Amino acid sequence: MPRKSVLDFAKGRGAYVWITAYDYPTAKAVDEAGVDGILVGDSLGMVLLGLPNTLGVTMEDMVRHTEAVARARPRALVVADMPFMSYETGPEDALRNAARLVKAGADAVKLEGGTEYAPIVERLVKAGIPVMGHIGLTPQRFLTIGGFKMVGKTEEQRRKILEDAKALRDAGVFSIVLEFVPASLAREVTQAVDVPTICIGSGPHCDGQILVLHDVVGLTERPPSFAKKYADVAAAIREAVSKYAEEVRKGLFPAREHYRE
Repeated sequence: MPRKSVLDFAKGRGAYVWITAYDYPTAKAVDEAGVDGILVGDSLGMVLLGLPNTLGVTMEDMVRHTEAVARARPRALVVADMPFMSYETGPEDALRNAARLVKAGADAVKLEGGTEYAPIVERLVKAGIPVMGHIGLTPQRFLTIGGFKMVGKTEEQRRKILEDAKALRDAGVFSIVLEFVPASLAREVTQAVDVPTICIGSGPHCDGQILVLHDVVGLTERPPSFAKKYADVAAAIREAVSKYAEEVRKGLFPAREHYRE
């Protein structure tokens, strides 16, 4: 099957399936499972590095993990997050950092924010770098929105999110992530823009869904309320390592087939 490009993501073509991956083996696994898109998210700071939020994630972190995912040569589209302060300082800084992610193997980049970052989106798109937008709950700005909570419940917030979506569309994004907003607002935004919307915690009315892999497979200590756990990989790891430890202590491992004289 040919690799996907941003041109494969168009309004009304179906329910697009997105998930995060941060390294070679998980990228191969989710791609073989048939997802449409892989996000190398700055959520790696929380689920891989144990950080309390995404603000400590660096460009070096994102480049290294994007390279690892790209080495899996996935068929799915690979999008890399632009971390905190990699684009807020202006279009030229944003272009320089986005180019690093594309050179690392990303097919596109994602950045958080709406109307205020439309000129940056436009600059990247004009330079040939596809951009995915991200509005609603924007984790890089949790300090200004009062934490990791649903946004878009007030009329003012709803108007702002709708304006943000239209501004990003006009700036040239190929899709927009809507995070943790009311389903009714997600439906309104989806109907108002002619690029695909991808929901995370925002209900069934978008053109696709995205979740963090570690939430899906049970490797997150405190998963968000909108995530669904489809497997308990943490339990499987504990069981496997417990058996390994038991066999080592009893002298059962390594057995004869595991070594040479």
